[in-house]
Amino acid sequence: MAHTAMIAFGASILLASHIGAQSPIPQVPADSVWRQDITDAPVAADSSTVITWLSNQGGWGYGSMRIDFSIHVLHADANTPFLGFDPTTEFYSPDCDLVDVPVPAGGAIEGEEGYECTSDGDCHLLVVHDPSSTLYEMWRANIEGGDFEGGCLAVWDLDLTYPPEGRGEQCTSADAAGFPIAPLLISPDEVASGTINHAIRFILPNDRMRDDFYVRPASHGGNPTGPSTAVPYGARLRLRADYPLETIEDGAARIIAAAMQTYGIVLSDGGNIALTAQHDRFTASKWNDLGIDTHSLNSLLVTDFDIIDTGNPIALTYDCVRSNPIFLDGFELGNLSKWSSTQP
Repeated sequence: MAHTAMIAFGASILLASHIGAQSPIPQVPADSVWRQDITDAPVAADSSTVITWLSNQGGWGYGSMRIDFSIHVLHADANTPFLGFDPTTEFYSPDCDLVDVPVPAGGAIEGEEGYECTSDGDCHLLVVHDPSSTLYEMWRANIEGGDFEGGCLAVWDLDLTYPPEGRGEQCTSADAAGFPIAPLLISPDEVASGTINHAIRFILPNDRMRDDFYVRPASHGGNPTGPSTAVPYGARLRLRADYPLETIEDGAARIIAAAMQTYGIVLSDGGNIALTAQHDRFTASKWNDLGIDTHSLNSLLVTDFDIIDTGNPIALTYDCVRSNPIFLDGFELGNLSKWSSTQP
């Protein structure tokens, strides 16, 4: 159960809620694209060509389907303070949301023990504000002393089914494809429950992604440099139905692979470690107890997947046009009542 404690950010003393023992990944609506069953979805016309090309380039980053466990998902309650931040040069307008962020005591950003970004990594800050069912995701967050600065902040209404263009056409988020991050992570608690009911985030090296184009459900792309035969940002891959799951010895790993057959994996960002799992510091179940490590799905090759048809490629222009809701100065346009009692 959450309890309150005094925490210090530099000279400021704030009353905050400590993160409890359970920090589940947030659920999006059942009719969201992320929870769409793609078992029978048609295969893209160029799937075989693209998969063959990717395989010839070495397949997944580092040559195998590895798992990264560095991202935390934090939960904030009604006692959690909202903190303002100074945007860095990695904050883009109008793509990003300039609002205060709930920061729970005792939390951490991606790859760190606390809130200070000491590395050259992405340093994602992911916080679910439970009272308002709102997800705050920030890229390159850094809280050092009394200073809070950050790159792109994307605020997501977890009760909303977003349109095909997500937060806006040509708009990024805390992830290059314009996706939310937390709802697409692999969580130890959901694996322990025996079911994953959503698509899974995956990444590829920039030179293995198609330059200048993305496909749905993406609304944006990063800096890909691959040819026209490369995988486009937003591509949704499905583990083939004839893949013999029984050959995966570990039961927990089979649960993850089964989700790839039902919901697929979506290309979200650039990098070398293919899959992203929630860090288990704030979860009830632990990866070690489940028998899952970074190599548990090494047997899955890119040639074991098809790319499903999600529509024609969209030329990447970076000219963001936001769709509602837009979060500005602490309010969500079109649903102000939701925010009146939750924002400071």
